[in-house]
Amino acid sequence: MDQLSAHLDRAWDLVSRGDFSGAMRSAEKSLEIDPDSPEVHNLMGYIRAQEGHAEEALEHYERAIELDESFVEAMLNAAEVCIHPLQDWDGAIARIESALDWIEDPEEQADAMLLKIDALLGKGDRAGAAVVVNALPEGPFESAGIAFSIGRARFETGDVRGAEPWLRRAIEKETRHAEAHYYLGLVLQERSDARGAALAFLHSRHAEVRGGAPAPMVSSETFERRVQSAIGRLRENVARVIEGALVIVGDVPGAEVVAEGVDPRIPVLLDDLGAEDEPPRAGRVFVYQRNVERIAAGPMELEEEIARSITEEVEHVFPEVAGAPATESEIQN
Repeated sequence: MDQLSAHLDRAWDLVSRGDFSGAMRSAEKSLEIDPDSPEVHNLMGYIRAQEGHAEEALEHYERAIELDESFVEAMLNAAEVCIHPLQDWDGAIARIESALDWIEDPEEQADAMLLKIDALLGKGDRAGAAVVVNALPEGPFESAGIAFSIGRARFETGDVRGAEPWLRRAIEKETRHAEAHYYLGLVLQERSDARGAALAFLHSRHAEVRGGAPAPMVSSETFERRVQSAIGRLRENVARVIEGALVIVGDVPGAEVVAEGVDPRIPVLLDDLGAEDEPPRAGRVFVYQRNVERIAAGPMELEEEIARSITEEVEHVFPEVAGAPATESEIQN
């Protein structure tokens, strides 16, 4: 093995362990050996993306593509950065289409097309995404991940019936596939199969908990402070509903709650509700850190996401709050 390959292998090994600073040191040594190596620039782009430096990551990916116009991996990596966090949907689609010009393997084609579907859905083009879904290769695919992604894509483009067999196929290949169980639960909900949905959600929760928690964006203490700050910025009519409520911060909803049909990925749950003939009131507010972090763009957006999630839950449980006119102080603010 030559020196460049040794540094590259070392860097990717460190990436797999989550040691991005160590990986970057190895990548920089690789760059000293060959400044025009597309593999090195792709590696550096990947590391920068993992560290949250999207623009710099994109520069490295673009340099890798300049050095090798057929470098599909760099094109798709660049597309992923365009989708998240940059939300440059058209940029992502353009890079994916360039990659598809070079891809011949059906499984790799499906992988790239699924990424294009994500970009189209992000852009709000559900009809365009459905066209791509219907053009996907039929397989069979060895990967549980691709089977799941096709099922999810079909569900998100409105093909509930077509989603179910793909999701079940993913679960057959990987019985603890939390995402596949979760989307199967959503499919069964759409079919009004409450018992089946609850079981699927329980399987999803169990698989996720057994799989170990991802590293949190912030500590639990910091998250609790963000919750209190978020409550302080709620609209007056929303804040009134939870005034004096016990606020409980947890990780994910408990199994007993999920068994009753609650979505295991709900970020906020109201409990101990007032009587129907009383003003809207909740005595307990559960805020689930893992589920909030799942949908927040980053640590700086946590407070905004918590406030939005509390507001949505309050308005869902008490529709009359959603329709209430703004108070004079809210109008002035």
